[in-house]
Amino acid sequence: MDKVIVITGASRGIGAATARLAARAGYRICINYLRDDEAAQRVLAEVRELGAEAIAVKADVSVEDEIIQLFQRVDAELGPVTALVNNAGTIGQQSRVEEVSEFRLLKLMKTNVVGPMLCAKHALQRMSTRHGGQGGSIVNVSSVAARLGSPNEYVDYAASKGALDTFTLGLAKEVAGEGVRVNAVRPGYIFTDFHALSGDPDRVSKLEPGIPMGRGGRAEEVAEAILWLLSDQASYSTGSFLDLGGGR
Repeated sequence: MDKVIVITGASRGIGAATARLAARAGYRICINYLRDDEAAQRVLAEVRELGAEAIAVKADVSVEDEIIQLFQRVDAELGPVTALVNNAGTIGQQSRVEEVSEFRLLKLMKTNVVGPMLCAKHALQRMSTRHGGQGGSIVNVSSVAARLGSPNEYVDYAASKGALDTFTLGLAKEVAGEGVRVNAVRPGYIFTDFHALSGDPDRVSKLEPGIPMGRGGRAEEVAEAILWLLSDQASYSTGSFLDLGGGR
């Protein structure tokens, strides 16, 4: 079976690292991104240099019409998807709950919860043996924040990742008999530019003294866990979570 992967939010950070590792593992790759054309094209060039057949598709994966168009392009240019990494996500400025606006909550939940659910829906329509597919694997990128709650920083973000964890569990059981495995990784304290979105680009460095392992993590370390969960080496794993928070 040809391996075809869709990675959302793949123009930077964990998504880009996953794309590079997937190229080495022999996947055909769809690099999804929202805004940064230059960054997406840079990742596309990197994975093609590694020998991968790949495309970059600009789409807001919290909007179903755009998700439909994304998967149609994958069908036409790469073949039916066999692996989905729900990596795209957003976060707001650090704040307490009483300072959070309705607009921020709706945007965050649509991107972090509704988006992965819709992407999984359209992947399952292609993967599941119930729909004539040959099976596949989904990995959701959650966060250690789902366990810790992130008080005084972004409880709303933590709650969105908690919802993603519950979705992972439920979907894993729902499609376990249809050839599809669903797992999640929970990274935390990873050196990427994601933290700049919350207004604290140096957050990982500042928190390192409180991390049991004494250091922040690298995007490549998370990507390794994602690729393992997607692989046949994890063939009996579904509804599972790999925490990547240095011991916290």
